[in-house]
Amino acid sequence: MSIKIPIETSARHIHLSEKDFHQLFGNDAQLHNIKSLSQPGQYLCQERVTVTGPKGSFESMAVLGPFRSETQVELSLTDTRKIGIPGEIRQSGDTTDTPGCTLSGPFGQITIPSGVIVAKRHIHMTPSDAVALKVQDNDEVFVLTKSYGRALIYADVVVRVSWDYRLAMHVDTDEANAFSSDKDPYGVIVRFFDRNYNTDKWIEDVLSGINR
Repeated sequence: MSIKIPIETSARHIHLSEKDFHQLFGNDAQLHNIKSLSQPGQYLCQERVTVTGPKGSFESMAVLGPFRSETQVELSLTDTRKIGIPGEIRQSGDTTDTPGCTLSGPFGQITIPSGVIVAKRHIHMTPSDAVALKVQDNDEVFVLTKSYGRALIYADVVVRVSWDYRLAMHVDTDEANAFSSDKDPYGVIVRFFDRNYNTDKWIEDVLSGINR
């Protein structure tokens, strides 16, 4: 038996380092928490930032707190194409060799050399959840969504395990629009392989079998 996993849509947003925040909002500025998010300790801020790429900008982008050690901008692939930034699919925190952009706030403007990512879809869970689901941190799994007339199976969903998490799968707006038409979507982990599967190799093997 599996466990029902809530699926939450993560729209475009930015995590700021404290240094970059003060350059954008002033030396005396502070983050203002206006709404707690599902993951413990995470919150939506009152502050907003304009993110600019070679082809355009997104104004009033949401800032999430608390501060991060490095600034990270999270967009969907559709978003990256709209403002002309290459779409690099990465786990949160993996910003090495990713594109940069220009950030504008009420007190200044900065250009970050890297930090723009398309977040890899993932499931937050506690160690207890991981034991119940028979998965480990950084496993990649398949998740079948509840049908609202367009059910699908997500592959390459990264498992992220910590006592600081609450069970939830996060997808971006592109991914959510592909299946969801309900206010409380959810999915379940389904198993076709063990945790060492490789999706690309599986597809190649299937095609090889078809072509024989």
